[in-house]
Amino acid sequence: ETCRQTQGVSHADARQPGKSPSFSVNWIVGNADLEVINATTGKRTCGSPSRLCKHMFFTRWAKLHGKLSTRIPSHGDMPSVYSEAKLVAQTYQSVKQQLFKAFQKAGLGTWVKKPPEQDQFLLTV
Repeated sequence: ETCRQTQGVSHADARQPGKSPSFSVNWIVGNADLEVINATTGKRTCGSPSRLCKHMFFTRWAKLHGKLSTRIPSHGDMPSVYSEAKLVAQTYQSVKQQLFKAFQKAGLGTWVKKPPEQDQFLLTV
């Protein structure tokens, strides 16, 4: 079974404050398709992964990394585990630390870390 994208349509349904919806919707500028996500599972309503999931981002990043590696010989090997890829992304790590410091400086507290096992998956294409 394939999961179809939905055309964007606004509804004037009454909002129910205090009650979280069981779904979320995302869209991409320049693309009329909406992606409906089950808020409990984080997957599309048909069960396939979202285009915004970590695995999809990792897959796209790996393709870009592969293209850069052919142009820049010193670019390094492609990490096969998502958490390792994040650790070697120096710009990402630097900006993340700046964000954490800005939160603390503004009195917004510290960033809540997610369980590390969430990032312990292999790139499978």
